[in-house]
Amino acid sequence: MKHSFFLKEPQKRIGNKPTLILFTCHFNSEKKKFVYSTGEHIRPIHWNFEENRPKLKGIQKDANSKSIQTQLDRYSNKFNETEGLYTKINENFTVKVLKDAFDEEFKKVSTKKNHFFDVYDAFTEEKKKRKEWKPATVKRYKNIKNHLEEFEKKKKYKLTFSKINSKFYTEFIDYCYTTLDHNTNTFSRNIGLFKTFMFWAVKEKYTYNEVFKEFVKPERVITKEIALTIDQVKTIFEFQPKSKALERVKDIFVFQCLTGLRYGELKLVNERTIVNNSLVIQEEKDVTKETREVPLFEISNYILKKYDYKLPLLSNQKQNEFIKDVFEAAKFTFDVEYSRTKNKMQETKVKPFNKRISTHTARRTFVTIMKKKGIADKTIMNMTGHRDLKTFNTYYKVDNIAKVDAVNLAFGSMELPKLKKA
Repeated sequence: MKHSFFLKEPQKRIGNKPTLILFTCHFNSEKKKFVYSTGEHIRPIHWNFEENRPKLKGIQKDANSKSIQTQLDRYSNKFNETEGLYTKINENFTVKVLKDAFDEEFKKVSTKKNHFFDVYDAFTEEKKKRKEWKPATVKRYKNIKNHLEEFEKKKKYKLTFSKINSKFYTEFIDYCYTTLDHNTNTFSRNIGLFKTFMFWAVKEKYTYNEVFKEFVKPERVITKEIALTIDQVKTIFEFQPKSKALERVKDIFVFQCLTGLRYGELKLVNERTIVNNSLVIQEEKDVTKETREVPLFEISNYILKKYDYKLPLLSNQKQNEFIKDVFEAAKFTFDVEYSRTKNKMQETKVKPFNKRISTHTARRTFVTIMKKKGIADKTIMNMTGHRDLKTFNTYYKVDNIAKVDAVNLAFGSMELPKLKKA
């Protein structure tokens, strides 16, 4: 399809009064003529009527001819880009499509609302109404929206679908790692969720921009996290906090260490879920998974009976806060190293042991103790609900004690030969 430019008031081609330059093209299928203001002005005497552009040479050239032509080229390029995209995806290229593309590109959209975030809200609302997300997932997408809105302000980068490009990806990486201080695993998760939204927007035809498919989701990395030894679990179990509230927090943590349950799964535990001295749990994160059984033993049964099979749960946030107090009171305040990775850079940090404790530490402890006892991965995964070995392995990292035990087990029976007499 051809397009061109013309003057709104040509003034018989010799006028000295500046007039507006308009973009035009014809949509034959709709029988419509499309006219759009470029916002540029020029005197007709400086306009080349044969080529429909500013005169770029000669004494009648306008002083701003080159800058005006540069702006007109932007309209031509946007027109060709939009028409080419719709041809490629076999969609109708219409007057409305071109107008919307021009409005967005040349900032003639109302500033009262951001179409990008309107679509984002429509996406999240659909998922919630269809009950496709758990509350934790809803919260994550809400957090990402907050990050994107702050990104706009901090980076002064107005988010539109046409501006989800390589520059956006570069700036967003810098913002996440530098401003938000995210590590690789957090960024990987968030860029994955963002791409899920963009795939939905393309499917629903809110945009045809597919540059986001090139955004690389970093591989998740195994970071140096802590896990308790069996002796440390015993110490915490036997520790008597000063308050009943902290005692409940302690017992819940120990129960997690002994069962490997996610904190969110503890609310599923009751007397009806105990069959043949095992907890029978339906996977909370994926109801299509088979139920799994976690055997109980004396201590785990003791904790359940203590609370009449209804565990006194706090919110995950409060549990994480108070379990640190329990470990501090129990004198677990010695320094431990942990690692954080940002893209290709890894840094080692030091914090008191109690500051590194969370509900997830308990689940990691269950896996680590089992692995150290030589229990097969398949058996442990059957209890924890992991299906992906790669994800499962992030819960356990071989430490020096395990290495020493392995070498002694393999070669400890060898003896030094008797020394020969000289």
